[in-house]
Amino acid sequence: MSALSVPRLVNGPLEDPVLFWPFAHRRRGLLFDLGDLSALAPRDLLKVTHAFVSHTHMDHFIGFDRLLRLHLGRGSEIVVAGPAGFLGHLEGKFAAYSWDLMDRFAAGLRLQAIEVHAARRIERSYEGRLGFAAGEPREAPFSGLLVAEPAFRVEAAVLAHSIPCLAFAVSEPFRVRVLKTGLAARGLAPGRWLGVLKEALYAGVSEETPIAAERADGRGGQAIPLGELRRDVVRIQPGRKIGYVTDVSDRPENREAIVRLCGGADLLFIEAAFLDREAALARRKHHLTARQAGEIAALAGARALCVMHLSPRYEGREADVEREALAAFEETRARLRPPSGTPGCVGRPPSAAGRPHGAGSP
Repeated sequence: MSALSVPRLVNGPLEDPVLFWPFAHRRRGLLFDLGDLSALAPRDLLKVTHAFVSHTHMDHFIGFDRLLRLHLGRGSEIVVAGPAGFLGHLEGKFAAYSWDLMDRFAAGLRLQAIEVHAARRIERSYEGRLGFAAGEPREAPFSGLLVAEPAFRVEAAVLAHSIPCLAFAVSEPFRVRVLKTGLAARGLAPGRWLGVLKEALYAGVSEETPIAAERADGRGGQAIPLGELRRDVVRIQPGRKIGYVTDVSDRPENREAIVRLCGGADLLFIEAAFLDREAALARRKHHLTARQAGEIAALAGARALCVMHLSPRYEGREADVEREALAAFEETRARLRPPSGTPGCVGRPPSAAGRPHGAGSP
């Protein structure tokens, strides 16, 4: 298990697209879009340290209030990011409430907001104890990288919907798999200390650094050098890349940006709002068809795709949408495949048949 565990769609395929990617053994997590969050338990929402909003249509942003309410007075620091106009929409949310009781909280809440434009980003902080008064804006060039931490990095691209909309890609430098046999052999128990170990590995600290490991016999902690734990308790594996694309029209510039952003993704979460026979309707509504989604995933070299954000008109026919997307994915990938004997992408992507809103393991 890596620092980030398994990403999962929170809602069904006809409902608001929300992707949750928690950290293993840590109170941290990434959230993509803030639509209906009612299916996420408070304990999950309290893990959220980063929220990335594709755009501020209601089905992608109405859940911000729930996230905000749960984190009030808990000393949280949350990074939130969105497209052009995002800071104004955030401030509109804050202006809708009275904050005269905030001084009663022992701990505050700080939001670090990022508004993303094609070539620049604007950052602004908001302090809960000050009634979410805005700090001074800071502007910097933007070339794709949104957040960079030792355990992961998030990149974004500005796409065209009916308004500017962001797509995201998350990548890990490597994965850390914990060996149960290794823990048992060293007499250690799993626990939050493994999160500390992973953070140390991602940070590249010295192998002599002591890590407070938890004994399996319940006799407290034991300081063990990082190098020994790396050798005996974990295995380092290649990192994963996950893409998230929703609410975009099928334009050449959108396709190019998605392919560039999500190239080589292990799993691409992508909207498939309509069947291809309703491509004209999809075009008018600035959404993708299932066929277009499958083609784009293949062009990006994704290993697998998971369709989401289907039109409610397909209730009971979700599997039809998924089949069309997968068929287009395989057809396009076969067309792009190198001649026999040349290394290339082979194999069928994991299917979510029977559970079209689920995320198959890449």
